[in-house]
Amino acid sequence: MNDFKLPAWLSVPGGAVLVAPIIIIVMLSMMVLPLPPFILDIFFSFNIALSIIVLLTSLYTVKPLDFLVFPTVLLVSTMLRLSLNVASTRVVLTEGHTGPDAAGKVIEAFGHFLIGGNYTVGIVVFIILTIINFMVVTKGAGRIAEVGARFTLDAMPGKQMAIDADLNAGLIGEQEARQRRSDVAQEAEFYGAMDGASKYVRGDAVAGIMVTIINIIGGLIVGMVQHDLSFDVAIKNYTLLAIGDGLVAQIPSLIISTAAGIVVSRVASDQDIGGQLLGQLFAKPAVLYIAAGIIGGMGVIPGMPHLAFIMLAAALAGGAFSLTQKAKLAAAPVAEAPAAPLEMEEATWRDIMPVDTLGLEVGYRLIPLVDKTQGGELLRRIKGIRKKFAQEVGFLPPSVHIRDNLELKPSAYRITLKDVEVGSGESHTGQFLAINPGVVSGTLPGAATTDPAFGLPAVWVESSLRDQAQAMGYTVVDAGTVVATHLNHLITQHAAELLGRQEVQQLLDHLATESPKLIEDLVPKLMSLASLQKVLQNLLAEGVHIRDMRTIIEVLAEHAGRIQDTNELTALVRIALGRAIVQQIYPGANELTVMALDNRLERLLMQAIQASGPDGAGIEPGLADTLATQTNAATRKQEQMGLPAVLLVPNQLRTLLARFLHRAIPQLKVLSHSEIPDSKTIRVTSLVGGQA
Repeated sequence: MNDFKLPAWLSVPGGAVLVAPIIIIVMLSMMVLPLPPFILDIFFSFNIALSIIVLLTSLYTVKPLDFLVFPTVLLVSTMLRLSLNVASTRVVLTEGHTGPDAAGKVIEAFGHFLIGGNYTVGIVVFIILTIINFMVVTKGAGRIAEVGARFTLDAMPGKQMAIDADLNAGLIGEQEARQRRSDVAQEAEFYGAMDGASKYVRGDAVAGIMVTIINIIGGLIVGMVQHDLSFDVAIKNYTLLAIGDGLVAQIPSLIISTAAGIVVSRVASDQDIGGQLLGQLFAKPAVLYIAAGIIGGMGVIPGMPHLAFIMLAAALAGGAFSLTQKAKLAAAPVAEAPAAPLEMEEATWRDIMPVDTLGLEVGYRLIPLVDKTQGGELLRRIKGIRKKFAQEVGFLPPSVHIRDNLELKPSAYRITLKDVEVGSGESHTGQFLAINPGVVSGTLPGAATTDPAFGLPAVWVESSLRDQAQAMGYTVVDAGTVVATHLNHLITQHAAELLGRQEVQQLLDHLATESPKLIEDLVPKLMSLASLQKVLQNLLAEGVHIRDMRTIIEVLAEHAGRIQDTNELTALVRIALGRAIVQQIYPGANELTVMALDNRLERLLMQAIQASGPDGAGIEPGLADTLATQTNAATRKQEQMGLPAVLLVPNQLRTLLARFLHRAIPQLKVLSHSEIPDSKTIRVTSLVGGQA
């Protein structure tokens, strides 16, 4: 379909816009202007050909969005058949007295060849076809389209959340996210349009019955009154013409209704209908053997058509035998040449393997996710994670070393940092993890678990329940996305540990290509590479991105000559990056909702710092316990209101409180007054220590 080209006369600029008006004009002309029988034959033949093309296209369609124009095709083909009914009715009533070929050869052929010239048989056949089309095919397709439209609309929020989750995790880019959102919207519009278009097809079936009855009655009146035909001659001529006309319209209508049912009833898959039939209906030898035995048994019953049943049983048994042989060949082990015995080598320094900074170990069932020869979808997603991390955080993380580990459970994985496990979980290939974001409308059958990245309640469900889970409000992700999201979360969480000397040097080398003098003035003249690394790690440990290296270097170059303490230098850099830090926490907000310290608690902490130094080692345990408890309570209150957990404190207290509270409340951000831009307004939502 993508290679289709318009005719030359429509390829001129603006020519394509003439197609729709021409079709409408032609259909209106057929209703108003008399058409000769030869032209009617052409249009009837075109109608039959169009219905066959639509049916074949629906059979080779992989997903509904591949045939997005189908609702419009249904409407146009229905209007074409009705226009032909009007045009043929005019010819039947005006020329029907001349014989059965008065309305063209196509109608005559359907009136004689298909029903043998017997109008009684024709009426019965026409009624049966109409009932099949109206009561079975069209009604069923319309119901499926209606249910599909409702479930698709209900599933839209879950699908959108899944797209946003993949985008935030770095698994997809912005362009792919836009394309997925567009596909979700188009899918909903498609099923809605199919629901409406199916009503036209049902109306067409009713109209076909009424037009045929009117043609018969009108023909009898015209033939007997105007042309003095006898009742027998009139009913034979006009009934055969009317039935032939009805069959010519009803058979294409039945074909297109069948195509509509195929499109809306198929389940999402990477195969077309033919591939699904061969791959699922005739893929199990045991089923074919049993069917062959039953059919063969029926063939030996006296009175049965022995030859037909026995031939069919033999064909089924032969197909089952062929499938069994193919399965045996595929499962046969490949003979390998015996390996020559190896001599034990002496130990060398090469036996000492360096520790991988980032590692991912998987059980054997997850190997297809990381194997290039088997698709390796997770490999592509890990590349996307590293790229997104570099773009957002400001440095390129180390490569992820992936290997299989037979000591793990088959579906388990573990993520290591410098060969130490920092995260683990299980991911089941072929299933989907339905994560409960807190607003779901029901429960799902499956193995209950928790999301390994964020600890949310979740359940592993079969692929057939994916759409139902999305419709109920779950965020549904596949097995590869589960691992990738967990890995992305841990990389972000341990960003400070991933920034080694080598990464800092590479970062400086990259910056030196644009500002070489800036780097030369700082390292190693004013501060060492180790001190710069410590400042950057301090920033990353509190979730501050280091993308703006130019500002960081300029601040350090200004103050490193007189200040050697990396904590003080970090505080100065944070002030310079204040606008970026605030934007990272409050994107697009002018009013900052924060927590603050009670005046009494603030004075106590200031006195403790003056007495014990900036590390706060002399804070008495009772005061420390009160601070931690009340800050934790205020943080929970802030999160329940849907607000960021941010504590605003004086400059002198920021470093102390950030270190002290980070371990107990990792999601809490501690900002100083100097880090808030002058253009922002502050609203304090709660005080910490108000009852201390």
